[in-house]
Amino acid sequence: MRIGNRDFDVKNHTYCMGILNVTPDSFSDGGKWRDMDKALLHVEEMLSEGMDILDIGGESTRPGYTLLADEEEISRVVPVIEAVKARFDVPVSLDTYKSGVARAGILAGADMINDIWGLKYDGQMAGVIGKSGVACCLMHNRKDTEYKDYIKDIKDDLRESVRLAVGAGIAGDKIMIDPGVGFAKSYEQNLEIINKLEELACFNLPVLLGCSRKSVIGLTLDLPADQRLEGTLTTTVLGVMKGCSFVRVHDVKENVRVIRMTEAILGR
Repeated sequence: MRIGNRDFDVKNHTYCMGILNVTPDSFSDGGKWRDMDKALLHVEEMLSEGMDILDIGGESTRPGYTLLADEEEISRVVPVIEAVKARFDVPVSLDTYKSGVARAGILAGADMINDIWGLKYDGQMAGVIGKSGVACCLMHNRKDTEYKDYIKDIKDDLRESVRLAVGAGIAGDKIMIDPGVGFAKSYEQNLEIINKLEELACFNLPVLLGCSRKSVIGLTLDLPADQRLEGTLTTTVLGVMKGCSFVRVHDVKENVRVIRMTEAILGR
C-alpha cells in the first residue's frame, strides 16, 4: 500500500501511526500540542522513536465532544499539515469526517484521510478522496448501537463503507479499514472485536487498530488515561498477532518496541 511517497508492506509488517491532536479537549492529551513549536517537536520526537505515519486531528471525538465548524477545524489542522510537510519526510493522515476539511487538508499536503464515520457522515467525502487519489482509512461506526449479530453487523457496515469508496473511484490499494474500538460499542463489545480482529481478514484490506489509552483499557484496569500504556501495549501485541497492518498510538517508542519483539517471535 502506498501512502504519500512511501510503500508499506501491509502483508508482512505492522506499522506505527503516531497521534498528534491539535485540539483543546482530546481525552488524553487535550491542549498539549496546540502550540506549533511544541507540535513540531513532538513530531520530531515520534519520528526518532520509529513512527511510520502521522495522524493529525483537529476535532476531539471523545464521548460528548463538541462539533466544530469546518472553518475552525481547518484553521487548526492546515497550518500544522503544511509545517510538518515542509520540515519532515513522513506520510500525513488527516483525522476528519468532513469533506470540506478533507479537501483543505489534501491541498495542504495530507496523504490520507482517516474517517471515523467510514464515508457515511458526509456524502461528498468519498468523492473528495476519490478525485484526489490519496489513501483512506474507513472506520466502523454507527448511530444505531443495537446489533442483531455483532461481528456480522460490523463486517456488513464496513462492507458498505468499502462499497462507497470503490463507487467513488477510490482504488482498492488505497483503502484500509478500522474496527472502531470505542465507537458505538459497549465495553464488552470492544473487548470482543479486539479478540476477533482476524474476522476482518475477509476484506483482504489492511487493518488499522486504534486502542491507545481508550476507555476499554481504563475500565478493565481502573486507570486514568495517562496510565494506560501497558494496556495499550497488550492490544498492540494482539494486533500484530492477528495481522493488523497499522496501530494508531500516542506512545510511539514503546509500541514500536513491542511490535519488533512480537514480530521477531513470530518469525516475521
